[in-house]
Amino acid sequence: MLFAVAISAAETAVLHPKLEVFRPYLGQYWQGNLAEPGSTKAVIDRSHWFRALNGQAIKTVHSINHGEYGGESFIFWDEAKNSLAYYYFTTAGFYTYGTMQFNPQSGEITALENVENNQNGITQVKSHSKIMPDGTLEVRSTYLQNEQWVQGHSAVYQPVAPQEIIFK
Repeated sequence: MLFAVAISAAETAVLHPKLEVFRPYLGQYWQGNLAEPGSTKAVIDRSHWFRALNGQAIKTVHSINHGEYGGESFIFWDEAKNSLAYYYFTTAGFYTYGTMQFNPQSGEITALENVENNQNGITQVKSHSKIMPDGTLEVRSTYLQNEQWVQGHSAVYQPVAPQEIIFK
């Protein structure tokens, strides 16, 4: 019962009008298997999306393989850029920042982020996210690595019951 009340509150709480496109993501826990090109290792990503800062931001928290890697993001409306913007901080010591666009026809969110201090030579990431008609969340990305665009991770996330997002 408490879970239903929490979801209901997330669905109706006030958000900055430009963040309304994220309403379907809020209050939800997601789990997906991140597929890295050429790797057979299971990489389970768990995340939680929620309203933050009195509705002026969306916060996401995620953890891969129970804390091997993780990060936190804040998504907000940047008046100066007239765009959705975000910062993402990681347990690996690097961070990213970028902008997002929402396509109302396709329902897809496209993000372009700049990466700082990445040890693998990645300086930018492009990602595409969309909630599908069956309720899953599809995400795919490409990386600008050593000045070449390469295929990044992709995943299909399922909505799951609330769970702890673990950092080591």
